[in-house]
Amino acid sequence: MNQYLNDIQKNKLFNSIYVVLILLAIFLGAKALNAFREGGNIGRGEYPTNVISVNGTGEVLAVPDVASFSFSVLEEGKTMKEAQDKATAKINAMVSAVKALGVEEKDIKTSGYNSYPRYDYKQTQACSVGYCPPGKQVLSGYEVNQTITVKVRKTDSAGDVLTKVGDLGAANISGLDFIVDDMEKVRAEAREKAVEDAKAKAKVLAKTLGVKLETVVNFYENGDIGYPIMYREGAMDSKQMAGNVAMPSVAPQLPTGENKIVSNVTITYEIK
Repeated sequence: MNQYLNDIQKNKLFNSIYVVLILLAIFLGAKALNAFREGGNIGRGEYPTNVISVNGTGEVLAVPDVASFSFSVLEEGKTMKEAQDKATAKINAMVSAVKALGVEEKDIKTSGYNSYPRYDYKQTQACSVGYCPPGKQVLSGYEVNQTITVKVRKTDSAGDVLTKVGDLGAANISGLDFIVDDMEKVRAEAREKAVEDAKAKAKVLAKTLGVKLETVVNFYENGDIGYPIMYREGAMDSKQMAGNVAMPSVAPQLPTGENKIVSNVTITYEIK
């Protein structure tokens, strides 16, 4: 009898231990799953709820130190080689003249080159009784169009360079832009002013609200670069005709003015 009671007690104890182990396993599994989920957010942090945002503006007036323009040469020939040779000879003469005026080779580059056949539409048969048979395209030659972009770092001589390539027979001269060569430096200066402006506004606002500025939680910049002054010139002939008298080309006066670079920033602070 005693042996029977002992067996019952042993079974109860074993069952109790088994239930405890199952509950412990479930608890540990839940903890492990929760820890895994929290691990996915490591480094992300929570965005604070108490924040203020301020805007700042910085402006820099920069005098352009580079003038940039383009010119083209258009030549024709019976063969592609003939057209290319003509264009190359004229381009080489213009590039040499530009270099002689102080422009460095690194500031002269080909920005466009096109070569294509030219066709004429010819009527091969005579029209009769109100009917004209279809004609056909006949190859008449080839054209080469090459465009060169030039940077003139001595802006006061830009007019002389323009006039020179015009006198040498450029087909088109266009887009003289006065720009700042190191624009990133100017943008950085404008951004620095904008940030200082935003910081000053944040201090005043925090004092007015009776709060304390903590860390910066967000930053946004919207740069607004003003358009550079532009000078447009159509085809410049090597001679300006006054009646039947050939007049020498005169270098245009090209004021550079100033470029205004603007940076707008928004800074968000956590507050307490």
